Amino acid sequence: MQWYLVAALLTALTSSQGILTTLSQSNGKYKYDYATIPFLAELFKLSVSSFFLWKECQSSSPPRMTKEWRSVRLYLVPSVIYLIHNNAQFATLTYVDPSTYQIMGNLKIVTTGILFRLVLKRKLSNLQWMAIVLLAIGTTTSQVKGCGDTPCDSLFSAPLQGYMLGILSACLSALAGVYTEYLMKKNNDSLYWQNVQLYTFGVIFNMGWLMYGDFKGGFELGPWWQRLFNGYSIITWMVVFNLGSTGLLVSWLMKYSDNIVKVYSTSMAMLLTMVLSIYLFSVKATIQLFLGIMICIISLQMYFMPVHMLVELSQALPVTSK
Repeated sequence: MQWYLVAALLTALTSSQGILTTLSQSNGKYKYDYATIPFLAELFKLSVSSFFLWKECQSSSPPRMTKEWRSVRLYLVPSVIYLIHNNAQFATLTYVDPSTYQIMGNLKIVTTGILFRLVLKRKLSNLQWMAIVLLAIGTTTSQVKGCGDTPCDSLFSAPLQGYMLGILSACLSALAGVYTEYLMKKNNDSLYWQNVQLYTFGVIFNMGWLMYGDFKGGFELGPWWQRLFNGYSIITWMVVFNLGSTGLLVSWLMKYSDNIVKVYSTSMAMLLTMVLSIYLFSVKATIQLFLGIMICIISLQMYFMPVHMLVELSQALPVTSK
């Protein structure tokens, strides 16, 4: 499967994640315990990866699997980061609308570019760094509100907590993504074996988080396994499967492509989210939002522009003689 097909599918799933999560709310609140969503999503990813790993083991050429503990223990780190990130994104959506959530999520491309250089030692051209800065400008422009229908004493329509949680979520996503790419590419192990390790720890840590919530609440609502599906609806299950499917696609990109493709796929999801949010949630589209999106599209073109196009452009320029 080509990476751009996976990126396109990831774009579609990512754009629907915020909308489905918002639709699962009732009067701005969750009827279910949103901490159970990441747990069930991790369980779904673990089940799918285990099935395909079993299929690989039944083949004539068994997959490569590194089973030493010093290698397995490295998969603890992204599980902890993703645990915090997954719960932070649900908390963020209680303060901001889906479009703003997706826009702030694009801030992770800046931190990803920095971590690319510092952690993975990946070099980016000057044009690519300019594209990253331009994307940051575009996302910032998209968040600014006008002074028409809203008071001018605040340029941001959502509470400060929402933006702080959104920024935290974006930084955690970039950190987890870069570290996961390092794990996926450090050897030639089977993708499904790597996923099994990653999602096993994910299930364990999310289960621990649910148990911590029980102890913190004094078991007032009973143990978590007795109320695991309380308040669930069809839309809630769609949120679970969407989040799980997104994670599986991301792991494929981390193995066979890179983080920049992933975060640009997320940025393109902003376009779909904006259109659908206007239709579903009566979100008012502003000129700043459209300008920001256009800047993001230009940034996308700049980053992935082939080098030969720049060479042809310079050769096509007329040469003036004195």
